Amino acid sequence: MMKTYDDIIHLPHHVSFTHPHMAVINRAAQFSPFAALTGHDAAIKETARQTDKRVELDEYVKDSLKDRLQTIVDEIKEHPQITITYFQPDGKKDGGAYVSVTGGVKKIDLYARILAMIDGEMIPIDDIIGINGEIFEC
Repeated sequence: MMKTYDDIIHLPHHVSFTHPHMAVINRAAQFSPFAALTGHDAAIKETARQTDKRVELDEYVKDSLKDRLQTIVDEIKEHPQITITYFQPDGKKDGGAYVSVTGGVKKIDLYARILAMIDGEMIPIDDIIGINGEIFEC
């Protein structure tokens, strides 16, 4: 009774004269998983990332912020230390995040509607939702 491969089972292993022997690590790489949808995982993570919605301030809060900005303008030469909370829009999707920054105020440009901090950060005045600091406790 003849079994399968009985005719070639005892032949020597073939060695190619034209192609070099492949290392085991390279052979294993042939069978590694392949990501057919490159970037798909990143797109899913970006879609799942949560952003905050911009809060619309009422007139009372806007007036309070204007008063605090005027106090800062009056004390700008002393570079008052304050904490500003503002809305930072997200560059990739609707919404953004609320960020708090603490530091000294260097300049307020009411024409360009920008508040410049000593550390170089530029904050749009229209995005500010809160200003706190020792200069407001008087």
